[in-house]
Amino acid sequence: MADAAGAGGTGTGGTGTHTGAGSQSGAGRDRFLADAEARGLQVEVVERPAAKSLEEAAGILGITPADIVKSLVVKHKDGSFLFALIPGDRQISWPKLRNLVGVNKLSLPPADVALDATGYERGTITPLGSTNSWPVYADATITGRRISMGAGAHGYSAFVDADALTGALRAVVADISDPA
Repeated sequence: MADAAGAGGTGTGGTGTHTGAGSQSGAGRDRFLADAEARGLQVEVVERPAAKSLEEAAGILGITPADIVKSLVVKHKDGSFLFALIPGDRQISWPKLRNLVGVNKLSLPPADVALDATGYERGTITPLGSTNSWPVYADATITGRRISMGAGAHGYSAFVDADALTGALRAVVADISDPA
C-alpha cells in the first residue's frame, strides 16, 4: 500500500496539532485540520515518508497494522457515497455493510470518482475535511484505542482517539469487516 502511513516528528497532541514541514501543508491537510478543530477533535499530524506496504507503514509509525485505519469511499447504487473505516489488518465485509446500510449493491469507485466525492486522492482520504459530508460507518474493532489514519495529504498521517473520532463524525459503529 503505497503512502499508507509513515513516521515523522512527534507532536504534543491537541486540536489541530501537527509536526514536520508545516510550510508544505496543502489544501487537503488544511481542510482536515480545520474540520478536526471545528469538531473539537484532538489530532496529531505527523510528516512521514511513503511506505510500500501496510506492514512497512506500521513499522515506521511504531504501531501494528491493526492501528492503521483505512478510510474507504463506498458508492451506493443510487450514486451517493459513504465512508467505511476499516483497520489495516482487516478487509471490508460487503455482505455485512450492505445489510447494515439496507442495500443490495455497494462498490468501491474508481480513483477519479473518489476524488470528486471527497476532494481527496486515494492514499489521503479521510472523512474529516471531505468536500462532501457522507455518512460514516466504522468497524467495531477500531474502538477503544488510538489509531492512525490519512490526514488529507500525501506524506502525512494523523493519530486520533478512535472513540472521539467516531463520536465527532456521528459514525455508525458496527461489525463491517472480516480478517484479511
